[in-house]
Amino acid sequence: MVPTLAFLLGPGEMIFFGIIVLVLFGSRLPSVMKSLGQSVTSFKSGLNEGDDPEEKISDKKK
Repeated sequence: MVPTLAFLLGPGEMIFFGIIVLVLFGSRLPSVMKSLGQSVTSFKSGLNEGDDPEEKISDKKK
């Protein structure tokens, strides 16, 4: 079994790398999180689209 990076780093090193990532990419982080949230919302609405049986009946009547 090949050890992964998560098993090679302890909690202290992970926190240190997390702080470095926040410092380097902190200014872009809000816009990335906003677009990620919009993507998840769009994905969920796409999954729910067409699940309503009443909606299917009303579409057939048109």
